[in-house]
Amino acid sequence: MRTLKRIGKILLAILVLLVIGIGIFIYTLKPDYTGEQELVHLEKEVSVYYDNYGIPHIYGANEKDAFRVLGYVHAQDRLWQMELLRRIASGGLSEVFGKDLVGTDKFFLSLGIADASKITVANVDEENEGVVLAKAYLDGINQFIAEGPTPIEFYLTGIEKEEFVLEDVYNTIGYMAFSFAMAHKTDPLLTTINSKLGPDYLKDLHIESDVTTEWIKNYNPTQNDSIQNNLTTAVNKALGVLNVPLFEGSNSWVIAPEKTKNGKVILANDPHIGFAQPSVWFEAHIETPNYSKYGYHIAGIPFPMLGHNRKLAYGVTMFENDDVDFYYEQNNPDNADQYLSSNGYVDYEIINKTIKVKDSKDIEFTYKKSVHGPILNGIADQIQGDRPIAMSWIYTQMDNKVIDALFGLSHANNLNEFKTALPNIHAPGLNIMYGDAEGNVAWFATAQLYNIPDSINTKLIYEVGEGLPLQKELLSFSENPQAINPSNHYVYSANNQPDSIAGMLYPGYYLPENRAKRIVNLLAPKNDWDKESASEMITDVTSSVEPTIIADLAKFIDINLLTETGLKVIDSLKMWNGNYNLQSVEATVYNRWIYYYLKNTFKDELGEELFTQFLSTHFMKRLIAPLSRNESSVWWDDVSTTDVKENMQDIVNKSFTEAIKSLENDFGKNRESWEWKNVHTIEHSHPIGQIAALRSFFNVGPYPIEGSREVINNLGFSYDETGLYKTSSGPSTRRIVDFSDIENSISILPTGQSGNPFSSHYKDQAEMFVNGEFRKMMMNKDEVMESSESVLLFKPFEN
Repeated sequence: MRTLKRIGKILLAILVLLVIGIGIFIYTLKPDYTGEQELVHLEKEVSVYYDNYGIPHIYGANEKDAFRVLGYVHAQDRLWQMELLRRIASGGLSEVFGKDLVGTDKFFLSLGIADASKITVANVDEENEGVVLAKAYLDGINQFIAEGPTPIEFYLTGIEKEEFVLEDVYNTIGYMAFSFAMAHKTDPLLTTINSKLGPDYLKDLHIESDVTTEWIKNYNPTQNDSIQNNLTTAVNKALGVLNVPLFEGSNSWVIAPEKTKNGKVILANDPHIGFAQPSVWFEAHIETPNYSKYGYHIAGIPFPMLGHNRKLAYGVTMFENDDVDFYYEQNNPDNADQYLSSNGYVDYEIINKTIKVKDSKDIEFTYKKSVHGPILNGIADQIQGDRPIAMSWIYTQMDNKVIDALFGLSHANNLNEFKTALPNIHAPGLNIMYGDAEGNVAWFATAQLYNIPDSINTKLIYEVGEGLPLQKELLSFSENPQAINPSNHYVYSANNQPDSIAGMLYPGYYLPENRAKRIVNLLAPKNDWDKESASEMITDVTSSVEPTIIADLAKFIDINLLTETGLKVIDSLKMWNGNYNLQSVEATVYNRWIYYYLKNTFKDELGEELFTQFLSTHFMKRLIAPLSRNESSVWWDDVSTTDVKENMQDIVNKSFTEAIKSLENDFGKNRESWEWKNVHTIEHSHPIGQIAALRSFFNVGPYPIEGSREVINNLGFSYDETGLYKTSSGPSTRRIVDFSDIENSISILPTGQSGNPFSSHYKDQAEMFVNGEFRKMMMNKDEVMESSESVLLFKPFEN
């Protein structure tokens, strides 16, 4: 008995020691927000005051010191995110996650982002101010890597920390540029539809510009007033598992003094990006004698993409221009390593790459490259058939000056200086939104645009010898869509079609007018905007288009075919104002109906795989409204039935009946259980959170949430058979910058500032975000110091 007691005491002591050890270990992994830290190369002391939400307010004597400290504090909250983002473009995911990511690594290596980064860095001007500050930022990251605690994800995946170099910055920028490329989802699919079904089917998809929708208007004060499937299915699937951010859309508007209550500019911006944990933006406020900025940083990139100070503010949305083209190549029948060019058959360039794979041998792979770009056959598994397809992407074909652009934007003091930096952004295409303390408002579509003849359809794969020439006719930046101080006293962007460019329309993958129409309808009549009303607008959940779609479809409903429930539902739908609050039953019914409407219209011709890809495109969203008015569309007939030719009324009634039946099967006949809150949720997923046992620790949510696709509070989701709408993308931040009270401007992040799950700021904004709340973006030093919960002092390293 004594022996058993002794053993019990020993086991208890071991358990206590184990718990203490785990506690100590966890404590060492937390970010350090207080105390003192020595930094190599630091010239003078730098103070970092952390506010109540973990945002660092950095005060330094010079910019190099401040950016060096920025790198350190950014890394201690986001090093794992930095690691993932730099690995994507350079083909380094398999080394972390194993063989399942080999296909993704092959794809991104073949895009040439990493090769382009090497060339850019090899030719960089070491005296360039942006490069100097970028290297100081990297020094801070690398000192944290050398001396700071290792994030838990590195332990769980078994990878070693490695220093960051300038190439990593460009690789991360390259990945973010690729994530804008809707062409990868659209062009091959449309080519398949055209070749398989014919041009009549293509015509009814409304892929071209629609002059009847809400356009962004130009204004310049210098003027008078089955060949292949979706190329990225596997890539998107893999990145979805990893939960790394992809750019999706965005809203922004800037209101001139003439329309604000206090006579000062107000800027609103909410970039739409794939939700993940940690969220994409890291906020940091930097003050030096020559530089002041409250900025939003992407992991591993030194300069903010969004920012403001007391002089000016800027934000971004996606331009959605078409900067990717696909070409068929013709192989030499006697030599598969040659293809037909204007000079006869020439050799493909053969590229050899090596991929490191976790718990396995390195993989060697080879791909071919034509004058147009990499041949995707054999790289993207979705490329079927023998015809080689090459991809041409302007991002890798021009000198990369994005660092110069971001440096210039963040250091501009006025509109002219700001505008000077914009032509340095050749890709990705961005709408840059601007407002300043002097009362100027502006919008610039930034990208290197080029002349595209009307005879060329950029949304189809070009046949051999056709398409755009290798030497494109580049347009000057003055010909880009833009507006400066327009007469309506506001500018806006919701990824919708911009007005003509020097007499031509620039092709792109623009989103439907839904959000744009709502924005214009709210902005135009009101002339007393303030911070509070702007914050209400940015969380608006009412669709300006969907009640009209319902009215168009309801005309075809045969009430004799409806059950009692169906009759009540169609009556309530006709009265719906398009509001997506949590209690809305109509929102749930509408989306069920539209899913079956799309399924019954398109799936019979497209098949399962192509229909799924169709649901992920922007043009699917664009065609819902015009299709609801098109009784003669060739798509109405169900080709799987041979004895009857279906019409629009058949499809509309069948879809509505199926929607009601599916809701009754899922939730019962009590319509109160059909409320939007029961089907529309948000969960911010961490890559490690896909392991079930760790999900609750790493992931944030799920929460029921208001909003929907293509309302201002734009929360993206996919349609599928489940009828559940799990939000995958949406506002990556909501910002309201009010120049009448700049130090009380407001913002919010979807989860929290820190990517470290042991930090108290890992998810402290999540419920505020869901509830449409905001917090202050503090810039007043006295207020920052007074309210700061912790201070971290950085001192020069002493030998």
